[in-house]
Amino acid sequence: MKANDIRGKTLDELNDELSSLKKEAFNLRFQKVSGQLENTARQRKVRRDAARVLTIIGEKSRQDNAKTG
Repeated sequence: MKANDIRGKTLDELNDELSSLKKEAFNLRFQKVSGQLENTARQRKVRRDAARVLTIIGEKSRQDNAKTG
């Protein structure tokens, strides 16, 4: 997931995306513990994508506050 793709989304879409990434990270942790996880690199990708989404959410909220403040 690219940062430019994320910036084109609304805050609601970003929150939905973050929610789905957190659910996926949770499921991946369960798979790892039970020995079913095959693609361990997926955990890293999901964590980083969630961080990207959080960063963009922060940027957008600061922009909104600057416009209203």
